[in-house]
Amino acid sequence: MDDAPLASLSLTHVNYDASDPYAYFCAWLALVPQALCVVYVTLAWSSREAEIVLMFAGQMSCEAFNWGLKRWIKEERPRQMNGRGYGMPSSHAQFVSFFSIYLTLFLLLRHKPHPTETHTPISFSHRFLLSCAALVSAATVAWSRIYLNYHTPKQVLVGCGAGFSCAVVWFGVTEFMRRSGWLAWGLDLVVVRWFRMRDLVVSEDLVDAGWARWEGRRKKRNIRGSKKSS
Repeated sequence: MDDAPLASLSLTHVNYDASDPYAYFCAWLALVPQALCVVYVTLAWSSREAEIVLMFAGQMSCEAFNWGLKRWIKEERPRQMNGRGYGMPSSHAQFVSFFSIYLTLFLLLRHKPHPTETHTPISFSHRFLLSCAALVSAATVAWSRIYLNYHTPKQVLVGCGAGFSCAVVWFGVTEFMRRSGWLAWGLDLVVVRWFRMRDLVVSEDLVDAGWARWEGRRKKRNIRGSKKSS
């Protein structure tokens, strides 16, 4: 009996010109959305921060919107590309545009960290530079889709516009949730409290989470050690 034919999981399958080093670099850039999803899930699980969960929810909603747009517009990819599915708008461009724009809005408008006894948060100028780096990185990923001939410039530009619009709208929705008290109400639900969800990253840096407690324990341990040695 013949063996059953094997299928290919093409989630990360990228076609590129092996003789072109720039194409090789662009092929790696194609994995940025998958890498960001891993970052989302990791941060959401480790920090239990509501802002990260909300941002990830908006990101996935943006992806669903892209899925619907592609099947509504039904525009094919460039002829020289053998990729499957429709190409308008570019999902990669839309994904990274949402991420970079929402992150920029958060860092510049919502994130207002307060200094503590053990930590001085990054300044507004540093947050601005971080936002610029995110925007430049997103532009690079979007450009790579054109370089690899997966999308036309128009498809990439529309994807960037859709991602930008989704980010601005979702940022407004989450701001309304905060101001109206819906977020506070949701965080008080039994199920949410069971997952130990919190909303501290707006006023604190993630790097400062638990640091004061760690420093206190370290000092106590050092004090006990010095007493035993004496």
